Amino acid sequence: MKKNKSINGPLRDFWNEFKQYKYGVVGIIFLIVFIILVVFERFLVPFPEASSRWRDITYWEDNPRSVPPVWINFFTSKDYTPTVYFEDLEFAENQLAPTITAMNYVLEYEYDYDIPPVDMILRGRYQGNFTANIVVERPDGTTVNLVNKNFTAPTMRDFRISLVNEAQNSVRNFARRYQPNVPQNISIFSILFSQANENIISSPQPLKGTYKFNINLIKTSSNTVIEEPIFIVSGSASGLLGTDNSKRDIWSGLVAGLKWALFIGLFTSAISVGVGVIYGVVSAYYGGIVDSIMQRIWEVFINIPLLPVLIVLSAIFQPSIWTLIIMMCLFFWVGPVKTVRSMALQIKEETFVEAAKALGASNSRIIFRHIVPMLIPYAFASMALNVPSAIVYEATVSLLGLGDASIVTWGQILHDAFSGGAVISGYWWWIVPPGIAIALVGMTFAFLGFAMDTILNPKLRTR
Repeated sequence: MKKNKSINGPLRDFWNEFKQYKYGVVGIIFLIVFIILVVFERFLVPFPEASSRWRDITYWEDNPRSVPPVWINFFTSKDYTPTVYFEDLEFAENQLAPTITAMNYVLEYEYDYDIPPVDMILRGRYQGNFTANIVVERPDGTTVNLVNKNFTAPTMRDFRISLVNEAQNSVRNFARRYQPNVPQNISIFSILFSQANENIISSPQPLKGTYKFNINLIKTSSNTVIEEPIFIVSGSASGLLGTDNSKRDIWSGLVAGLKWALFIGLFTSAISVGVGVIYGVVSAYYGGIVDSIMQRIWEVFINIPLLPVLIVLSAIFQPSIWTLIIMMCLFFWVGPVKTVRSMALQIKEETFVEAAKALGASNSRIIFRHIVPMLIPYAFASMALNVPSAIVYEATVSLLGLGDASIVTWGQILHDAFSGGAVISGYWWWIVPPGIAIALVGMTFAFLGFAMDTILNPKLRTR
């Protein structure tokens, strides 16, 4: 009980001092938010397998390509169609013959936008033989037979019907009723969701209202099974942060990259600061020729330009996050050495150190049991200040295409953005969020480090 009180007392005093620095409290709040995002990632993103399937194109194939976030509608004069998933479709079954069964579902879609969707998709799982037929009834009463397609599979497999591919001819024939010449490069959904008149192609006006999609799945064998049917409106806006040119959800990638940013920053700074603290203490404790040699080694490392070395080594060795962390640790350890050495020179002259020597304590015991513990508060402050550097270096190396492509990092997202022409095409939602995320995490640990450094270093106190 007494031991708990002896621990709680200093912690309480530290917190009372820490909370007086508002930027430190802001750093704590942001850190808590980041930890919540990491812990509850699977519940906060629409694609929970983004971390493991970021490069799997089949995982993202139902998303629209390179579209802005849904909240862009608050800032534009024309409304973009958001992406919508219609799940748990309850089909009505009708036995037409002993081996033929018709499954029917009428999906009513309320269209109240100016920019039409990119695609509409019907997908599910099946076994056996069936025919898919989709007919849409527009608000003006006209109907368009969109799809007639047969499916056959002896074992259970996925089926996917993309209207942008399957309904091309049907929609173009519908448009020819009003305008004979239909260009090849026009979107069929700009026709399907426009008013039916002579300007349906040259100057389309949105036809708002309720669209009824009559979905018929006709089983042509008794052993046919159809499961998990889903209808997806792949909109012209999608998700909290839009999508990239590989149809990946940027918000899911951003949250997936957060845990790697925290891991890289904290792991790298913990190892490098730990090595730097021990190195500085040993140098100060032994002094003499040992100190001189160790300081010359430190001067060599401190004068090596880190970023060019990282780029060269990343190009030589196979890109791996562990290789990058090791390389950063090999150079980051020099940061706290000088400060630790000067502090250790003062500590080793204290009476408790002299008493330990007089009692026959070994050098290693004095270093690790008496001197290093005195420097732990400074080590924590130094760790917090080193985290942003590690994150920025990883992002820089990944931005140049030399990062680990097997994981999702913010640097990888930025690299894909620049190589995918996001700047030229104006896809700001692909570039700005990763940059802001890097800045926010860096700012968080900088605030924490400055606050701890001010509290633990008497020379920085302002009162």
